[in-house]
Amino acid sequence: MAPIRHNRSGGDAVLDAVRDCVLAVGVRRTTLADVARRAGVSRMTLYRRWPDLRSLVGDLMTREWIAVATGAMPPRADGADTRTRIVAGLVAGVEAFRAHPLFRKIVDVDPELLLPYVLDRRGASQEALLGLLADALREGHADGSVRIAHVERQARTTLLAVQSFALSLRTMTDEDDPELGASAFLGELRTLLERTLSP
Repeated sequence: MAPIRHNRSGGDAVLDAVRDCVLAVGVRRTTLADVARRAGVSRMTLYRRWPDLRSLVGDLMTREWIAVATGAMPPRADGADTRTRIVAGLVAGVEAFRAHPLFRKIVDVDPELLLPYVLDRRGASQEALLGLLADALREGHADGSVRIAHVERQARTTLLAVQSFALSLRTMTDEDDPELGASAFLGELRTLLERTLSP
């Protein structure tokens, strides 16, 4: 995914427009002309900032996924140590990500859009999430609540585990069996993260 290029005014209006288009018809059936019309800008305005629809959708995904991740993290003022906050935030983030309308639409209609970021390379969303996670792990190292390890490797390993739950959980669940439902697996994720990050 390309780096974020938008500003808080026109850029967000364009990203809101592409989100609305994708939710309505999916990525493959969305055109830059559709986005421009919905955003009230010219196609040339879009082309000056985004060379194609894929880069525009990439910036949209980055915005949405980072909002999910930051929104899921409990506040520092709740008295919990950093490891507890990280674990709670990651588990809540997986749940929120899986319920996010944009993610659900992409998985249902355009799942191939996600494959490069699972199989071949990291995208801007993953880089941003790694940065947030590394910062939180450093805090945990400093307060003694997180096992000391190479922070970048620890962040990447943690994101690999969380990403597999976010992307593939529905392949493992059986909602007719409470012991194999999504909430049970999220409980297992919580245990996995606690044990992995504990000193």
